Amino acid sequence: MSPNDLTMDDFLKGLWDENPVFVHLLGMCPVLAVSNTVINALSMGLATLFVLILSSALISMLRRIIPKQVRIAAFILIIATFVTVAEYVIQAISLEIHRGLGAFISLIVVNCMILGQAESFASKNNVVTSVLAATGAGVGFIFAIFCMGAVREVLGSGTFAGIDLFGPHYQPWVIMILPGGGFFVLGALLLVTNRINGWLVARKEVLEQEVAGSSATPGR
Repeated sequence: MSPNDLTMDDFLKGLWDENPVFVHLLGMCPVLAVSNTVINALSMGLATLFVLILSSALISMLRRIIPKQVRIAAFILIIATFVTVAEYVIQAISLEIHRGLGAFISLIVVNCMILGQAESFASKNNVVTSVLAATGAGVGFIFAIFCMGAVREVLGSGTFAGIDLFGPHYQPWVIMILPGGGFFVLGALLLVTNRINGWLVARKEVLEQEVAGSSATPGR
């Protein structure tokens, strides 16, 4: 396997096989708290992706310089710096989105997904590999929180990204934009994800058996 295959595999794992939300259940606080609308969900996802990529790149570049004894403190300092930048950018772009995300922008600093990526991957790999892995994890996080936001907003408000879908006669499921609805939607999406993964595993086993059977057939 070539080095390019390895880095691409690191990228793809974060999208599905090792999705930070649907598989590792990381970053649950923002996923449940700010996924009541599509705009809020995408804003949080993009801010997290921004912090993931830049912090992973810088930590990877400094991995041989940062003393092991203070690596966690150094990682948190680097992450907090980029979180501050992301918060100011969001505030400059839209005060409404900034108010909607509230304190959860600052809480990106303590997101286990970002610190885990820094500790387990960026501090042990080169910049390109670290950035690809961080991008995969970030895009996987965006996918997960977008699914949460889309389902909750459509059912809870009858809108998608603020666009009315069902007209004035629609009776919204208000619970969907409340905390209880977030847990319900997350549970449903985890169930769907596990079902799909189970089907993929079963399909892979069938294909492997077919290949093994073809190889064992005489004359081939």
